[in-house]
Amino acid sequence: MSEVYAFIEAEKTTHNVALLCRLLKVARSSFYAWVAGEPARAARRAADDALAHEITVLHIASRCTYGVPRIHAELRRLDRRVNRKRVERIMRERDIAGVTRRKRRSLTRPAKRAVPAADLIGRDFTADAPGTKLVGDITYIPTDEGWLYLATWLDLAGPGNPRDRRLLDGRSPPRLPGGRRADDDRRTWPTPARLHRALGPRSRVHL
Repeated sequence: MSEVYAFIEAEKTTHNVALLCRLLKVARSSFYAWVAGEPARAARRAADDALAHEITVLHIASRCTYGVPRIHAELRRLDRRVNRKRVERIMRERDIAGVTRRKRRSLTRPAKRAVPAADLIGRDFTADAPGTKLVGDITYIPTDEGWLYLATWLDLAGPGNPRDRRLLDGRSPPRLPGGRRADDDRRTWPTPARLHRALGPRSRVHL
């Protein structure tokens, strides 16, 4: 309706206000009430512009990372008592937005009904000879083409420092459907090694 009143205000110098109101089906009293409220609206717009300037300064100072909650908190810290919804409206109208961190997805969810697997190595992550104790794990890496799943095998009989333990193998399947093996090409070891899964006894992912 404000657009209609603004049109009448712009055309009232060349056309009769009563005629315009009748043609546009609005009451003259409503139009004149809108005209009377214009100074207050202009003051609100000026206040919004001033607040928008402060918000922009804070946003740039944060390297364009702050969103509504942190901008509002900064304004309060500077003793600017403004409503959070007003801050949200001004930022939305001026396309000012913060950076939202993506929530990390957990892809190794335990199966509630799964029977716990036996701990074949008894939580002892040392080995006397190569090929006797192997551990495996799965990790996922974000790439431009989506998630890359990496399954690895590690021999616990590393030389000296545990950090020197040798990575035996790694596989990267194209996708990891729930409940299926991360790599259908199951590795066959030349020795009767014990393979421990580092994902947990109730994991739905198998190495």
